Amino acid sequence: MSVAPTHGAASNASDLIAPRGRRKTRIGLVAGGLGTYWPQFPQLRPQLEESARYVSGRFAEMDAEVTDAGFISDAQEGAAAAEKLRRADCDLIVLFLTTYLTASMVLPIAQRADAPVLVIDLQPTEKMDHASFSTGDWLAYCGQCPVPELGNVFRRAGIPFRSVSGWLRQESAWQRIEHWINAAHVRAALRHARHGLMGHLYPGMLDVSTDLTLLPATFGSHVEVLEFDDLRVRVDEVTADQVAERTAAVREVFTFDPSVNEDDLAWGVRVSLGLDRLVADFELDSLAYYHRGLDQEIHERLGAGMILGASLLTARGIPTTGEYELRTTVAQLVTEVVGAGGSFCEIQALNFEDGVVEMGHDGPAHITVSNQDPLLRGLGTYHGKRGWGVSVEFDVKHGPVTLLGLGQDQDGALSLIASTGTVVPGPLLQIGNTTSRVDFDRDPGQWVDDWSASGVGHHWSLSVGNRVADYRAAASLLGIDFRQV
Repeated sequence: MSVAPTHGAASNASDLIAPRGRRKTRIGLVAGGLGTYWPQFPQLRPQLEESARYVSGRFAEMDAEVTDAGFISDAQEGAAAAEKLRRADCDLIVLFLTTYLTASMVLPIAQRADAPVLVIDLQPTEKMDHASFSTGDWLAYCGQCPVPELGNVFRRAGIPFRSVSGWLRQESAWQRIEHWINAAHVRAALRHARHGLMGHLYPGMLDVSTDLTLLPATFGSHVEVLEFDDLRVRVDEVTADQVAERTAAVREVFTFDPSVNEDDLAWGVRVSLGLDRLVADFELDSLAYYHRGLDQEIHERLGAGMILGASLLTARGIPTTGEYELRTTVAQLVTEVVGAGGSFCEIQALNFEDGVVEMGHDGPAHITVSNQDPLLRGLGTYHGKRGWGVSVEFDVKHGPVTLLGLGQDQDGALSLIASTGTVVPGPLLQIGNTTSRVDFDRDPGQWVDDWSASGVGHHWSLSVGNRVADYRAAASLLGIDFRQV
């Protein structure tokens, strides 16, 4: 279960954007080799166990709970390790092949532990010393030998196969392993996520509509259906002292444009405090919302007052997104848990002279990935929506970025869809939108055509850094398709 924030108002700016706690990712680890070798070569197992301790230490340094099932030498010990890892409810199991072993030793682990498996084989150094090595010395370098065997047996058993081959202290190999650990963070987050869905679909946005059974069936997530009245009663409970305290903190986080109306700011702050209570009471990991409203009635005012509070929740790692965009909110949670942020985006315009796609959105944003202090701007009109109030304006940090969307196909299957580019400086609209200029190193119109043909919806998460390897690995662990444009 998620760790919920407290009901009290944040006392300072750092509290407003402090990351929320989550259930720790659980990694299972088991090392092994063929027990027949031990009496034949007495120095071999101690050397391999030393390598296993190094690997265990590296995993212990990662942001995860590690269950080390020890060193196995035969099929019986493999079965015992499988039972231990099954009880640990792992998000990923890592099999460290220290030398040759038979598939029968590790197949039960992959079959019974109910978690995806990563095979790693890391020989002691870059190469053998052929002139001095004996058979026992060579066998410490033989961890690659069973990798094809496991690949074949896993395929015949219907088990997805993943592997990283390298040497023990090879940092490039550990970087590849880290992609799988980041993917395990995603699987852990989605397995236990509680997604809030409040209000109703933006009329006509057919690509946004999502079968509420789809996320529980695909990921194990829970979708909590909420009403704007659930927010209304919590906003009504907010006190004037809490509004004053949070307003002071908001002034530390944002740069204020002169267009900000103090009454609109106070309303946005009040709604923000109500949102915090809503998220806490329902233990939400994300929230997608929309309400059209009419003639300034309370639900219209609540919908118009969401942007400030939604941006602050997103900054704390709880993606909160408008237009009822459940799938994009899930994509934002994926990009968040790998440490890449993730701001709500759509295409805004193309600049063929500069070769960039301008993308962003009105409303909520991930302010911790802003290239400068985020600006709070007052708007008398929210284009395409009813109401008015304060909105957030910035561009994402300049440099490499990765777009990530959660697509859905004709058969209902979900897919992660990604594209990499670079946010570059240049002129931006000053209309209360989050806008970034993204260079995809191709004609902007061609990129739009390729991106649109991928099956992505018209919203996605804009995350910092080149994260394609993480997202591809996450799709593998989640058992869904991955597409790169």
